[in-house]
Amino acid sequence: MNILFITDNFPPEVNAPATRTYEHAKIWVDEGHEVTVITCAPNFPKGEVFKGYKNKFYRKEEVDDIKVIRVWSYITVNEGFIKRTLDYLSFAFTSFWAGLFQKADVIVATSPQFFTTWTGLALSKFKRKPWVFELRDLWPESIRSVGAIDEGITYRILEKIELFLYKHADLVIPVTEAFKERLVKRGIPSGKQVVIENGANLNLFQNKNNGELLRKQLKLPDKFLVGYIGTHGMAHNLGFILDCIREIKDPEYHFLFIGDGAEKEKLMGYAKKRNMQNVTFIDSIPKEDVPNYLSSIDVSLVPLKKANTFKTVIPSKIFEAAAMETPILLGVEGQAQQIIEAFDAGICFEPENKVDFIQKLKMLKENKGMYNQKSENGLGLAMAYDREKLARKMLLALERLH
Repeated sequence: MNILFITDNFPPEVNAPATRTYEHAKIWVDEGHEVTVITCAPNFPKGEVFKGYKNKFYRKEEVDDIKVIRVWSYITVNEGFIKRTLDYLSFAFTSFWAGLFQKADVIVATSPQFFTTWTGLALSKFKRKPWVFELRDLWPESIRSVGAIDEGITYRILEKIELFLYKHADLVIPVTEAFKERLVKRGIPSGKQVVIENGANLNLFQNKNNGELLRKQLKLPDKFLVGYIGTHGMAHNLGFILDCIREIKDPEYHFLFIGDGAEKEKLMGYAKKRNMQNVTFIDSIPKEDVPNYLSSIDVSLVPLKKANTFKTVIPSKIFEAAAMETPILLGVEGQAQQIIEAFDAGICFEPENKVDFIQKLKMLKENKGMYNQKSENGLGLAMAYDREKLARKMLLALERLH
C-alpha cells in the first residue's frame, strides 16, 4: 500500500506531531508499505529554518526508508494570527501540488493546523483515493481558548470549514475519546471514527543510566528537580508556573524548563527580572536526549491553561515520562487526569490554582512511599499506550480503506 502523509511537522523537529508521524511511518515501512511524507523545511518552534536545510520549493530525501518531500512555505515565528495563517495556507498550497505527483492508495492529513486537511481533501478528489483526517487538536477551538482569536465571524467561518472537512473525510482519527465524543455531538458518526491515542516509544524511553551524570553537568546534583520538557507556548501557561515558583522558598527545589516556543523569551525575562535563582532554562534538545533529561528529573511537569477545550486533550508528555518511571505533576483536567489517576502514575493539581500546585508538589517531595509507588506505576501506563501497538492499530484502519 502507498500511504501519502501530509504534515507540516517532521523530524528533525521534536514536537509531538513530528515524533508521532515519524514513529508511525517507520513501523508502516517495516511492515512493507511505502510511505511518502510531504512536509516543509524544519522550523518549529522558532520559525527559523534548521541548520543544513533551506526553504526550497522542492527537496526530496529519505529518512529510515520513509520518502520525505519538503516544499516551500511562508515561514514565520509561531505568533500572530495573520502571519501564522499565511504560513499554514502556503504549505497547504505547495503540498497539494507536490502531492499530485506522488503515488497514493490512501491519503492522511494531520492537524493542527487544519489547513493541511484541505490538501488531503483536494488530493483525494483529484486522485479519487480515500483520505483520513488525523485529528490532533480541535482547531479553531483551541486557538480561541488561548485568546489568539475572538469568537467573531472569522471564527464561525473556520468552524464551518472544520465541520465540512470532518464530513467529507473517509475516516477521522481523533487522538482522544473526548475528541470523538465532541464530534459525535456535532453530527460525525461514531462508526466513521477510530481513536488512536498518543503514546511512547518504549524502545527509546528506557535508558535510565545517564540521569546522575546530567545532574552533575547541570551543577544540580542534590536538588529536587521538577522539569518541563516541551514547547513554551500560550496553551501551556508556564507564566502561572513561574508565579507559583516565586512562592516556594525551600532551596531544595529547582525547576528546569527545556525547549523553545513563542513564550520563552517572555518567561526568561520574567525570571531574570525577579532574580529567580531556582529556575534554569535550557534550549530545545534532540529527541534522543529526552530520556536522559527525564531520568535526571524527579518530577515531570505537564500544565495547560484552565479551559474546557483542554479537558479533551491528552498531552503526549505524560506517556514519555511514565515510560521513564518519572512521576507526573499534571495540571490538566478531563481525560488526561482520568488516565493519570487510573494508573496512579502521578498527581493532579487544579489548573491555575497556585495553592493546589504547591501543595501537590510538596506531597511528591515529602511522601517517599507515595512517590515511589507512582514511579513504579508509570511503566504500566506507558505499556498501555505503546506507540508500536498504536501505529499498528492505525495501519489496520488505513488498510480497511484500501
